[in-house]
Amino acid sequence: MSIPFNCSKRHQPPGIKLLYEDRDIIVVDKVPGLLTIATDKKQTQTAYYRLMAYVRKGNAKSKNRIFIVHRLDRDVSGVLIFAKTSEAKKYLQEHWGETEKKYITVVHGKPEKSEATISSYLTENRARIMYSTHDPQKGKLSHTAYRVLKGNEEFSLLEINLLTGRKNQIRAHLAESGHPIVGDKKYGKKRSGHKRLALHAYFLSLTHPYNKKPLVFETEVPGYFNALLSGNNASREKTHQ
Repeated sequence: MSIPFNCSKRHQPPGIKLLYEDRDIIVVDKVPGLLTIATDKKQTQTAYYRLMAYVRKGNAKSKNRIFIVHRLDRDVSGVLIFAKTSEAKKYLQEHWGETEKKYITVVHGKPEKSEATISSYLTENRARIMYSTHDPQKGKLSHTAYRVLKGNEEFSLLEINLLTGRKNQIRAHLAESGHPIVGDKKYGKKRSGHKRLALHAYFLSLTHPYNKKPLVFETEVPGYFNALLSGNNASREKTHQ
């Protein structure tokens, strides 16, 4: 779905494609390499900062603002939604479990099953790495459904249905299954030579916080992913901010 609203080129935020905007929400397609919100080291190189500047249209005294609803990891691209009112934020977060979130990813190798759900209790170690544990008291039950779309001798293109929303859930589950995501230096092959994490949030469905109408947003599979499957040298793509 693509319904631009008041998208002045003058204030178009860099590294972000506007997919939809109304008085309550703003939906964007984020590039890889861009943080969702600030960290101690990076305050302005974020989707939040750039969209805040966008809604204020260059007026520092403007009362317009945006609110965080959910996040995407810095190296993950794709559909990201922000609220434009505190009421919209509250509604979306209270009903977040009702949203449908799908990702596209390229992994090393070929999964044994063409379609399955990976389930485990995920917890985090001191190095902030998520991993599965057999102890339900230590981890949170997590479910990641996948479907193989196509592949070659080296890679497979998967559609992921995120059934729960734990930190790094997709990356941890796929790595533990023996098929880490291409370009994942945290959970996968650190020296694969692929600069970009091949994970893209391509689909999001939700109920509008004000009029309660269903909304569906879907983006195309990144060309980088198709290049990996075709063996094109362009697959060693760099991220952009």
